[in-house]
Amino acid sequence: MATGTLPPVVNRYKVHLTLLLFLLIYIGPLNCQQFVIPFKAPSDCSAEEFFDISSLSCVSCGSNQRRSTTGLSCICKTGYQTLTTDKASITCQQCPTDSPAVTTGGFGCIRCPGSLSDEGKCQCPPGNVLVERDVNGNLLEEASCVTCNGNSPALSVPNHSGERCERCQASFINTSCLCNPPNVLAEGLCFPPGSLSTNVNPSVNYAELKFSVQSAWFIKNLYSSSAACLVFSNLTACQALGNMCVMNMHSFSGISTDACGLFNTIFRSRAALSSTQDISYWRVNLPWLYYGDEPGLASRVLQTDPVPIRFSFRGKNKNTDIKLLAAVYNVRGEFLRWEQVGGRNLQLCPETTTKQAAAFSFGTAYQESCDLSVAELLGTHPEPIFYDVFMDLGGGENRKLLPLPTLVYNQQYNGRFINQESMKNWYLSRRMFVVDTLSGREKSTDSLPKVIRVASSVKIRFQLVPRTQEGQVFTPLMTVTYKDIPITDINTQTVTTTFAVEYEMDQNEARIKTDTALGVMGGVAVLYSLLKTVSWKRRIASPLIDVETMLKFFLFYAGDLANVFFAVTVGTGLYWLILYKTLKAQQFVSVLLPLPAQEGQFVTYIGCAFALKAVQFLHKLILQVSIDVFFIDWERPRSKANRTVQVSATGEPKRDPSPVSIWRTYFVANEWNEIQTIRKISPTFQIMAVLFFLEVLGFSNLALRDPWPTLQRSSQAYTPSYSLMLRYGLAATLWLCIGLLQVIFFTVFHEHFVEDKIRQFVDLCSISNISVLLLSHRCFGYYIHGRSVHGHADTNMEEMNNNLNRESESLCGQRGLLPNTEIQTFQVSLTNRLRSQYDRIQEQINRRHGPSRLMDECSANQFEQRARGYQTMNHFLGSIIDHAYPDMDYIVKDKLMFERVIGMEFLEPTEKSIFYNDEAHSFSDVLFYGNEATLLIFDTLFFCVVDLGSQSFVLAAVLTCVQQMIFRLIRNTLGRKNLVRKTLVDERFLI
Repeated sequence: MATGTLPPVVNRYKVHLTLLLFLLIYIGPLNCQQFVIPFKAPSDCSAEEFFDISSLSCVSCGSNQRRSTTGLSCICKTGYQTLTTDKASITCQQCPTDSPAVTTGGFGCIRCPGSLSDEGKCQCPPGNVLVERDVNGNLLEEASCVTCNGNSPALSVPNHSGERCERCQASFINTSCLCNPPNVLAEGLCFPPGSLSTNVNPSVNYAELKFSVQSAWFIKNLYSSSAACLVFSNLTACQALGNMCVMNMHSFSGISTDACGLFNTIFRSRAALSSTQDISYWRVNLPWLYYGDEPGLASRVLQTDPVPIRFSFRGKNKNTDIKLLAAVYNVRGEFLRWEQVGGRNLQLCPETTTKQAAAFSFGTAYQESCDLSVAELLGTHPEPIFYDVFMDLGGGENRKLLPLPTLVYNQQYNGRFINQESMKNWYLSRRMFVVDTLSGREKSTDSLPKVIRVASSVKIRFQLVPRTQEGQVFTPLMTVTYKDIPITDINTQTVTTTFAVEYEMDQNEARIKTDTALGVMGGVAVLYSLLKTVSWKRRIASPLIDVETMLKFFLFYAGDLANVFFAVTVGTGLYWLILYKTLKAQQFVSVLLPLPAQEGQFVTYIGCAFALKAVQFLHKLILQVSIDVFFIDWERPRSKANRTVQVSATGEPKRDPSPVSIWRTYFVANEWNEIQTIRKISPTFQIMAVLFFLEVLGFSNLALRDPWPTLQRSSQAYTPSYSLMLRYGLAATLWLCIGLLQVIFFTVFHEHFVEDKIRQFVDLCSISNISVLLLSHRCFGYYIHGRSVHGHADTNMEEMNNNLNRESESLCGQRGLLPNTEIQTFQVSLTNRLRSQYDRIQEQINRRHGPSRLMDECSANQFEQRARGYQTMNHFLGSIIDHAYPDMDYIVKDKLMFERVIGMEFLEPTEKSIFYNDEAHSFSDVLFYGNEATLLIFDTLFFCVVDLGSQSFVLAAVLTCVQQMIFRLIRNTLGRKNLVRKTLVDERFLI
């Protein structure tokens, strides 16, 4: 029925099928998520097993079979022939007794004419070849031994495998293939007697390790290559001999039988023959290994003739491609190919193609270093490859090549490392390799080497032709330094290798100009420091030249000389930055950056500038925290408000005028304390702005040692190292520019339209009816005239507001010291008499006192004496300003323009003190505000010195910020203590 139910059997099958699917879907993956196999290597298999490369396990061989020499298959035992049953396995069958030998291929049995070898195959006597098949390939019943005819005209011998006769080597005599004594047989060649001594020295000298190795490769090939080159002029043998000399570091010694000695012997023997390519150092049939040992030859080769190629960074003639070609040879002397230098031939580090190609972009200082595994080198370089490097000069069909001389740093000449000496002793050479794992093998060429030799440094140097604007260079020099690594554990040993391309030019002219500038400006600094010292002597009213005077001169000279070093170094750095990086500065290459080794003197100048500027900064800091300061309170008690202070003898209370409030003095002192460390710039904004330009906008890339003025670099592109000169010039210029822009902004805009704290302080003094006397020297200082034009400042809000309104409407007198003038600030030059009286009163004020709380009677008396001294000083200075002492009077005058420029007063205050009008508010010289130039240069040098040492702009910015905070704290703390000590203002009221 169509609508019937399923029978029970069908239902059971349905349930079972559902469970099966569930198990397959859910349970199966749970049990099969991890697979583990045992580890087996071919060496782990026994003699009856082979290593199955498919299953990665050891599998037993079949009957009558044994493991092959590779261990990766099975072969039949001796006396058994191979029968092919299928493609995956073989079967073996024992040969019959009448044909007991196995054929060469292993698939047949045959009867031998003579004896059997250990492998169960037929063998023939020397000079015979084994014949097992007829000309049609049919297997013979009995093998035969056929003698090769070694006489003329056949001159045949068995080949290397003994399968057929072939003509003997051409070095044998024409009548026989036998090399009979006294002829010498070596490596299949027959040499006539006396052609070359057989007593050769097959050792390879490892001078760095102070031992030699009897090289298996040299033992096998040195004599045969030398003799074949000398006797038969065999080209390959000559190249092989040259290679062995290169593996011995091109070194010459007293032994004439080593590789280089034998090469030199053959080289001299060819002196009568013509040279190759018209190069006298390149003899016929020989490789070119040396330039010659004449003294001074290296400088003539490297610094005489420019390369006929012009390099240009920009314009239609732009040319920055360096094209190098290498003739490549193997260790046997066989020419392999011409190869473009680049990639992995000379550059061993595994970098990307883009980064490695940057090495051959002219002007880009390239250096790449890495650590390579010795095991990896043994695997990738079983034999050394040799390179003769040339520079491709182009020319189309007439293409020309320029050989690159090589300077092997490890080369020895009679035991001296001559290439580690001055250029006049250099011994230039040709041909080089990068890795040699062959010559250090002692027992056999297949054994593990005792030592390997690696080119730890390959450097190509280009030197610009001086005093030209054509972008030409001298012949480039390739310097190779090899490192000898004794083999101990190849899996853990590593070797560091470096490939570099550097560019240099003669820096003597630039150095002379820099030194001349330093000398001239340093001389001017001496005169300026002497002028400052004379001015200082006049301001302290001391005519004697003593130790203090000399010390002061050196302190002044330190600051001025620091400015000289700073100006010269910043100018030099900016010069190189503009000339090397700007777009139109170098159509043809005319300047190149100094090498890191040539920047040492420049860095020394920066260090001198920083050290001297630090001395000047600390000197000024000490002066600022030790100035004499006094607040002159012009306020007088009012007669309206009297107070009872004591009872008279008659018993009636005595009334005195109300005392003058001290709060105005405290208020002015607090404002003075606050402006001690204000500056014309915002230090925080300065640091953040410099970091923004350098790190965010990428200005730091302008300091890289390449000619490209790009701010952003691709992560895939090569990034050269930084030039210290460019880095300093960039950082210092950027710091100064941002600082100067801030000074202009604060001076021109902020102080006129927002807030001027210096002028506000002067206004505060006038409103508070308090003048300020600041003495930075014994007889020189500054005076702020704060006497109120209203007579009183200790008043209520209404009267104060009325006074200000009257002043704004010009209904009262002006604030100036002289009538009808507005000038309130002065530079003061005091007489010696006035200063002596000031010191006597100040001594009373500065007497030591205890804490103000819980004072005993003695300390209270001391405080009263100090208070009376303060009142005495206040009255004395007020009287001086009011011309109350004819013998200590003063005059007011303007300073001459020349006096302001040189910072010295021509008139000495002998009879009267002199008040110089000072609308520039130069009293800020005793504050940070008036020393912004010193602070800005000090911060610049601090930032640059930290950056040059750490190569991190961020760290330099952080440490500069910390330095500013520390010195600001020191200035505030010491300035506060000096203010308390000199003005009797209680420190608890300074907030």
